[in-house]
Amino acid sequence: MRRIGVLTSGGDAPGMNAAIRAIVRSGIVHGLEVIGIEYGFQGLMQGQVRPLTAQSVSGIINRGGTILHTARSEEFMTPEGQQRCAATIERHSLDGLIIIGGNGSYQGALLLNQTCGVRVIGVPGTIDNDIPGTDYTIGFDTAVNTALDAIDRIRDTADSHGRIFVIEVMGRHDGQIALEVAIAGGAEAVLIPEFRTDMLQLCEKIRGWQTRGKKSCIIIVAEGAASGADVATTITQITGIQTRLTVLGHIQRGGAPTARDRVMATQFGEYAVRLLKDGQSNWMVSLDGSTVTHRPLEMVRQGRRMVEADRLTVVNITAT
Repeated sequence: MRRIGVLTSGGDAPGMNAAIRAIVRSGIVHGLEVIGIEYGFQGLMQGQVRPLTAQSVSGIINRGGTILHTARSEEFMTPEGQQRCAATIERHSLDGLIIIGGNGSYQGALLLNQTCGVRVIGVPGTIDNDIPGTDYTIGFDTAVNTALDAIDRIRDTADSHGRIFVIEVMGRHDGQIALEVAIAGGAEAVLIPEFRTDMLQLCEKIRGWQTRGKKSCIIIVAEGAASGADVATTITQITGIQTRLTVLGHIQRGGAPTARDRVMATQFGEYAVRLLKDGQSNWMVSLDGSTVTHRPLEMVRQGRRMVEADRLTVVNITAT
């Protein structure tokens, strides 16, 4: 093992830069050259690579986004695209690749390994925290805290005007972010893709809260569960209470990573380099409780990590 590559793929997540920094500096300690691949698998196809040194990753641990940039590539999913990636790997004598990303990125890593035999290690980087086999993914904590800051501010306005606010957060396929911010923000209800919400029942609860003197409430909606606009309109029509909508959108992906994301990204990156240095392949770095370990990349074929149903129960019980 002499030279390794690193790329970021799929959606960006706060903490990716901290992982890149850890990979580069750990690689140097182990006597490895580290090559940065820009714009994910698309950049790998096009040969967009550059050497990374300790100096080139200086001062990036606190930066959001990714200095290597990221992209989604339909062309990579074709045999021709994969062969172009293999040619780049051979041309630059890459003995291993570390891929920072989510489920789709891991599928790409497995395809590359099958195509040209390059050793691949995955580092979980997605704000959705939905990768099976790991309790944590880089970017989740920052996304939750960004959303929570907005919710705390909106709560002030909701209380002042006696209104209901529907807040739509990211989560096209899962409700991890929505559940976390609902619990931390003291939301009265949360809608997530994994479980159906009876809107008539929810509106009855809202009427009950109003009767008991509750003047405002916060409803969190994961974007994949329902349209926040439709939820707000339905609540207004059924209850007669003014309901406002706030869509947080992509602000949840940006910004400086939290301390937790910086620490986890650094630990994940260092561990990934050790796996490659030991000649390992087809593993993803994972968190099991408080222990950084590794799981087979093949676990990604199981689908997405499911939310814990008892966390939804916590929201319902504490929203009385």
